[in-house]
Amino acid sequence: MAAAPEPGEPEKGKPFKLLGILDVENIPCARDSVLYGSLGSVVAGLGHFLLTSRIRRSCDVGVGGFIVVTLGCWFHCRYNYAKLRIQERLAREGIKNKILYESTHLDPARKQTNGGSSGN
Repeated sequence: MAAAPEPGEPEKGKPFKLLGILDVENIPCARDSVLYGSLGSVVAGLGHFLLTSRIRRSCDVGVGGFIVVTLGCWFHCRYNYAKLRIQERLAREGIKNKILYESTHLDPARKQTNGGSSGN
């Protein structure tokens, strides 16, 4: 028997999947991309309708706006996410090397300080 979740805690149930394939909760950038895409769809469709008063074409423009804005936000977010992951990996390797080489003859900081003071 599972305990009931606290009132302030979110329930751990089935994840929300968009179109049955896109897990919006667990995939980075998916939620924001879909939200911005839906907003872009409304803005593009409504704006086109207000300018032309053509219903069918406005719906087509709205769908196109959804696709363009969603993909644009997706690629922008994933690019920034990949850059962040690379920076984190480089920082992790730097910290690991600092810990590994600290106080040894291979420590670059030690070579710089000893090189300047050994000339005196």
